[in-house]
Amino acid sequence: MRFAPAAAALSLALAVTSSMGWAGQREPTQRAGVLIAEGQAALAQNDVQGAIDAYEAALAVDPGYTPILLRLAEAARADQLQGKAIRYYREALDRDPRNLAAIAGEGEAMVEKGAVEKAKGNLAKLESLCGAGCPETKTLSARIAAGPPIRVQTAEAVMPDAAATQQN
Repeated sequence: MRFAPAAAALSLALAVTSSMGWAGQREPTQRAGVLIAEGQAALAQNDVQGAIDAYEAALAVDPGYTPILLRLAEAARADQLQGKAIRYYREALDRDPRNLAAIAGEGEAMVEKGAVEKAKGNLAKLESLCGAGCPETKTLSARIAAGPPIRVQTAEAVMPDAAATQQN
């Protein structure tokens, strides 16, 4: 009898925390939803900076809506800013450590940056969470297999040999 109040409190706490795990992702505020749609349209038209501006505005309107961070990361990757994209993915993972899209996106950005071994760690995490058959795992696995993109070096980046440029 003396354990009944403690057992009731513990069972109530477990019921509340487990129901939070089953709670679905909430919808963004109406204004944030409009800004997200504007960002998607801008990104579809290859207006990366317009997309980033719209997503940042949406994040200011609704800072608690995690999918905006994933959109920002996608736009940063389109702008060849993989480091910034990784930061957005990690912020999304701080909010939801089991977010498969954030884990896969971070892994892809790491491959694009050349950190293939770190990306393999993300692949292992994905395989443990959802298995080898889930779409995120397949996408990241294919990206790792393709390897990092080949960096094209511009003419300005290469300094000519001093002996070759001096003619008498």
